[in-house]
Amino acid sequence: MASTTETSTKRPVGAILVEKGLVTEEQIEQAVAEQAARGHRHLLGELLIELGFVTGDQVMEALADAYNVPYAKLSPRLVDPKIVDLLDREFLEKHSVLPLFKVRGTMTVAMSEPSNVFLFEEISRLADCPVQVVAASATDIQAILGQYINAANVFVIDDIIEDVTADTFELLAEKSDDITNLEGMAGDSPVIKLVNYLVYSAVKEGASDIHIEPDENRLRVRHRIDGVLYQKMTPPSQMMAPVVSRIKIMAGMDIAERRLPQDGGIHVLMEGRPIDLRVSTLPNLFGEKVVIRIIDNTKALINLETLGFSIDMLKRFRTHLIKPHGLILVTGPTGSGKSTTLYAALSEINAPERNVCTVEDPVEYNLRDINQFQANDKIGLTFPIVLRSLLRQDPDVIMVGEIRDNDTARTAVQAALTGHMVLSTLHTNDAISAVTRLQNIGVETFLVSASVEAVLAQRLVRKVCSNCKTEVEPSVAVRAALRKAKIETEKVAHGEGCPKCHGTGFSGRIGAYELFTPTDEIRQAISDGMTLQDLRQLALKTKAVTTLFDDGMQKVSSGLTTVEEVFRVCSN
Repeated sequence: MASTTETSTKRPVGAILVEKGLVTEEQIEQAVAEQAARGHRHLLGELLIELGFVTGDQVMEALADAYNVPYAKLSPRLVDPKIVDLLDREFLEKHSVLPLFKVRGTMTVAMSEPSNVFLFEEISRLADCPVQVVAASATDIQAILGQYINAANVFVIDDIIEDVTADTFELLAEKSDDITNLEGMAGDSPVIKLVNYLVYSAVKEGASDIHIEPDENRLRVRHRIDGVLYQKMTPPSQMMAPVVSRIKIMAGMDIAERRLPQDGGIHVLMEGRPIDLRVSTLPNLFGEKVVIRIIDNTKALINLETLGFSIDMLKRFRTHLIKPHGLILVTGPTGSGKSTTLYAALSEINAPERNVCTVEDPVEYNLRDINQFQANDKIGLTFPIVLRSLLRQDPDVIMVGEIRDNDTARTAVQAALTGHMVLSTLHTNDAISAVTRLQNIGVETFLVSASVEAVLAQRLVRKVCSNCKTEVEPSVAVRAALRKAKIETEKVAHGEGCPKCHGTGFSGRIGAYELFTPTDEIRQAISDGMTLQDLRQLALKTKAVTTLFDDGMQKVSSGLTTVEEVFRVCSN
């Protein structure tokens, strides 16, 4: 289909910026030299922004002039939600395209690349109508796209909030577990739509948790992405009660009880795959705070090679995994990836000739060909009871979700000493502290010495975004930190910030590990009651431990993360 816009011959963006008096010829020359130094991997406009000579909006406006198309500073009020639905959401996000409105059969579309004639023609073909292009920044386009759900019923969060009235709250009892089937919810309560949107957007962004926090005049909704909380929206406070009630109904909780904490679970479908949500409510001064933990079963399909182990450490860890008996512990704070590591380890050692069993509370991921049992304290089915019963089921490998008390610890240690491989988790700051933690729980020193085969402490550090990753010279402080880890490098990785990483410079996480493998000398020292500090010094001296800090710094030298990120999560 013919379009209503024809792009003219491109004028140089740099020349336009000079004409407008936004940059000087010397600044253009400096940016061109930098472009050549980087092997022409960056556009001139990007480098001018990076060097601080112009803003992104100024460059985009110059680009619009270069191709003789209008420039638009976008806002949500410019967008007709029905028009957004004419094109597929993935297509829009991939190409930074935003349909704005349709007038007299012609659709106006904001593009971050007005020079892309092929994309222009593809949009016209998909929309089956003439298209008028306006130039807009990719950041603005992605920000506005983030407020929409592309499905049969597209809606804007602002519109949902405006539509909420007391009458709509009566529809809360209508339950729909498939949050992507929005077509069937066209007449549902805006509160139901909002709750589904909260979950949908959090899963799409890769968030691990959703925090819904009431305040005096508003709700605050935040997502934890790559271990860091980001504020997403602030609905008015009158939405607090219906939103919490809707979540409670979905989680099978008591909506009448608002004074006591509650826990529940939700099973939803998203794009055909199951997602488990763990819900926790806790009353505060202005209502109930809700935290939703997102458990995406597809993320459990992972192996040890992809977690971030160095080659040497992975080889050492595997050496202990294949042993017929002993206790292997994974330690770290909540959310440090302990369960993921254990599941990956179980998947690797699982075989038809082995009886692999787990005791968990709750079972986070379903593992194929592995027997998983869930403890339930409410009915008296505690970890020690399940574990003792499991030992009569002829297991070869046992994974205990967490060692919390003396009974569980003693039973796990006894199993490790009687021919079983036992894997479990502990909450300690480093690997060697697991020894004293077991002793503090009440396990005899000689039993700890004899049973522990390996302890793996871990953290998750954010990875530098591959889309906006650049190399910079390390500062004096960064060089000092690298030198402390005996690493010399001329360049370190840095994320500039882009729509893919929400401007943070980081995307995804990778493990940083500390592996402690007791030698005979260390076992004797444990039996003799050596203090934690002396034990740590002995482990470093005998190279029985590789520290979190050193492993994190190796990832800095490999360009995977930054020194600041290592200090944030790994430094004592």
